Amino acid sequence: MPFNELNSVEYFIIQRLSGVNLNQPQPPVSEDLPAYGSGKWKYSPAKTLKREPQDVLLESELKVALARLNPEIQANPALADEVIYKLRAILLTVTHVGLVRANEEFSKWIRGEKTMPFGENNRYVPVRLIDFDDPDQNRYLVTNQLRVTAHETKIPDVVLFINGLPVIVGEAKTPIRPSVSWLDGAHEVHSVYENSIPQLFVPNLFSFATEGKDLYYGGIRSPLQFWAPWRLQDENTSGMAKALGLQEIGSELSSLLDPRTVLDMLQHFAIFATDKKKRRIKIVARFQQYGGTNLLVDRVRAGQIKKGLIWHFQGSGKSLLMVFAAQKLRKDPALKSPTVIILVDRVDLDTQITGTFNAADVPNLIATDSIEELTKLLKADTRKIITTTIYKFRDAQPHMNERHNIIVLVDEAHRTQEGDLARKMRAALPNAFFFGLTGTPINKADKNTFWAFGSEHDEGGYLTRYTFQDSLRDNATLKLHFEPRLVNVHVDKVNLDKLFREMIEEAALSDEQADALSKKAAKMAAFLKSPERIATIVEDIAQHFREKVEPHGFKAMIVTPDRYACIQYKEELDKRFPEDASLVVISTSANDDWAFKQRWGLDKEQLEKKIELFEDKDSPMKFVIVTAKLLTGFDAPILQTMYLDKSLKDHTLLQAICRTNRLYPNKKFGRIVDYFGIFDDAALALQFDEQSVHAVISNLQELREQLPDAVAKCLQHFASVDRTLVGFEGLEAAQSALPTDEGRDAFAQDYNYLNKIWESLSPDNVLNPHQEDYRWLSAVYQSLKPASDNIGKLWWHALGAKTTELIHQNIHVTGIDHELSEYVLDANVIDDLFQNPDPKEVKKLERVLVNRFKKRAGQPRFQELSERLETLRSRAEAGLITSIEFIKELCKLAQETVEAEKEELDQQEQKTAKAALTELFLEARTDQTPAIAERIVNDIDNIVKVVRFPGWQTTSSGEREVQKSLRKALLKYQLHKEQALFEKAYAYIKAYY
Repeated sequence: MPFNELNSVEYFIIQRLSGVNLNQPQPPVSEDLPAYGSGKWKYSPAKTLKREPQDVLLESELKVALARLNPEIQANPALADEVIYKLRAILLTVTHVGLVRANEEFSKWIRGEKTMPFGENNRYVPVRLIDFDDPDQNRYLVTNQLRVTAHETKIPDVVLFINGLPVIVGEAKTPIRPSVSWLDGAHEVHSVYENSIPQLFVPNLFSFATEGKDLYYGGIRSPLQFWAPWRLQDENTSGMAKALGLQEIGSELSSLLDPRTVLDMLQHFAIFATDKKKRRIKIVARFQQYGGTNLLVDRVRAGQIKKGLIWHFQGSGKSLLMVFAAQKLRKDPALKSPTVIILVDRVDLDTQITGTFNAADVPNLIATDSIEELTKLLKADTRKIITTTIYKFRDAQPHMNERHNIIVLVDEAHRTQEGDLARKMRAALPNAFFFGLTGTPINKADKNTFWAFGSEHDEGGYLTRYTFQDSLRDNATLKLHFEPRLVNVHVDKVNLDKLFREMIEEAALSDEQADALSKKAAKMAAFLKSPERIATIVEDIAQHFREKVEPHGFKAMIVTPDRYACIQYKEELDKRFPEDASLVVISTSANDDWAFKQRWGLDKEQLEKKIELFEDKDSPMKFVIVTAKLLTGFDAPILQTMYLDKSLKDHTLLQAICRTNRLYPNKKFGRIVDYFGIFDDAALALQFDEQSVHAVISNLQELREQLPDAVAKCLQHFASVDRTLVGFEGLEAAQSALPTDEGRDAFAQDYNYLNKIWESLSPDNVLNPHQEDYRWLSAVYQSLKPASDNIGKLWWHALGAKTTELIHQNIHVTGIDHELSEYVLDANVIDDLFQNPDPKEVKKLERVLVNRFKKRAGQPRFQELSERLETLRSRAEAGLITSIEFIKELCKLAQETVEAEKEELDQQEQKTAKAALTELFLEARTDQTPAIAERIVNDIDNIVKVVRFPGWQTTSSGEREVQKSLRKALLKYQLHKEQALFEKAYAYIKAYY
């Protein structure tokens, strides 16, 4: 065979790494060791290596490297045997401690973290197996078909050694068999080699597999769904399709297996962590984590640009990127022991990030528990990794620490890190680096995020970008399926108005009070929390979960409008499932009733235990019910379906729905069952307009220039006021300066303009000189601002519940619309949303319908359909219906149009058939033949229509029944003996019916 696994893929790997083409005759191989400093992989056939089949270390080469890299061993070469003895001992422990722990111990030796008493007076000194500072001081060797004997004898395709240590194993598969892929190679490494010859993998960094079309790699004991592709670091990551073929794979191989990349990953990008089941695991960085970390570290090293914005989509490993970056920054000697601050804006995110760092055993990590502790650490010039929340900076003083080697990594950078708290943080750390990380695309609405973190030196405003399309393409996350299941609600407005008027009259409310009461009670939440509506949805959830989620071993989250709706859902769910099948996770406050807090409050430890139960596939807990908590920072891969009944927007929406996109065995997609109608919002939140972003950044420069004048204009309203006065005297003086409504309106207009500028620019330091003035103006404005709610709490307390009850009693649910099509949010759909918010197929369908209606102008049925189409288009253009409703109605119109055309065609065919029969009987008429041909034809037509069926002409039973019916019709008119007439009539029937 001209192309096979060996000559097409395995030899290609060897040629790409070493330059040796094994498909060509090779000159004799010298047994002499090549000189150090080659800087690339040198090929050596397996049979020429000085080793026995049970040896996984090339000890002769390792001895040479130890002497070269360690002066103490060079002075006394016998010491190399002591090191090799220690390494052999780790190889032997693999059967007792397991591969991961043996690999972790060996990795410490590889990274130079182990010491031996080789120094003067038996002083312990570090032992170097590999030179990370000067890559050319190492020897890089690649071989193939290496026979290794342990529990069994196996022959891996490709093995890469550095200084005699087997750090990478590769498996090649045939490129020409459709049923074979890289997965077959990965399975052989993971399930066969790692178990049969585990000693080979004790020094292992990672393994790779390819069939010449895709290249994937993974760490030891890593399940295949967590193996990752490698992309070229300078590749345009805009979601374009990856090129196919060996040339592309060759470029990826050259990048991934470049000696400098391998050394970097050995030293900084392979960590060991403890998973939620207390198991030790190895994590090797994905390419986006590797590239993002190095871009960030390089920027800090350069020291010129002090900020950067990183967008890596939800679920693609952003938290681990922060771990890799923090550790590499801390290890970099050029940065002189920097301080790395990991900053989040919520306690639950702090818990997640700190948990990730703790699980990875990151050294020199401090989690701050209070404002005072954070302040003390900064003032004491602490050189460690500090995790904290933005709120702990609220009392920060300017210039708390002026060092230049402080790096702040801000998680979810589009949130409160943009406001006044962030300005305090920046003032406290005036020379620090600030990198914003976000899991969702930042669009033109988030202008201050770009201003705070985006650099004009970065194309598109991002230091690095890893989009939804990229994460789907690389199997870093799963695609999302949207199932719209909108609830059909009918409000009995007549009865509701009548009962409401009666209640108002009984309470003797004024018109203004009655109006305020109705507005407050008739908010969306009152409709969403109708008991009848919730009962209907929960019944639907129960059926959907049992049919589509539970059989596959997955679990679900229910997102409700507010805390009290969570409890309503829980009560309804308990009627259909055991009580321990669901968990309510909500916040409680000091203002809540004691009984409410006792029933629903969970402290941190209790919540962690409950979440562990949810994540346990064998526990009875099936649902977690939330409204705000766990929508960010919650990573439970077993969660596959989210039942969503709440209005969410922008980043909150994307963060919420991406709780379902984490990888999990046998999980193909995350599912959003939408009872509220948020698909349009999800599409909008994913749109990214790069040109608008650049326009916004340039507009912000104009706002900076306008700021001083805007402040001065507001202060002119109080030119005669002594602003040093405090308390009621100062406030009274300020209010007295605006004695008229006209004056107050003018100040309100000027202040609102200033407020917009301020919010747009925050946290820019340009605001600092104006902070006291702005604070004073804001306080005065709030004191003059009319109350937003002119119905007192006493009225609401007395009548609000009764009003809501009236609304609920007059809301009737007629069911849930299951006819809406399921929408799959995959890379192709997202590309369409980015490039063309109005899908082409929808427009095409519109045009087809318009043309068909024009052809049938004047026909009542088609005229009515045409008018409905115009009404539908007008409603969509006016924004009165969502795109889902528009598509649904358009498809419904198309179906009705097809049915109308079919009916029209049936009528035409019927007329044609009867006309042909009529013509036959008119031609066959004789003196003995009755003149009433029309009656004969009608009788035949009616009888044949009853007995015929589709395809009757091709079956003997069909032909027999139709012939029998025809003879019966002819018998009525005494024509049954006219054989020629019978045969001709039957031929017509066979052709037209």
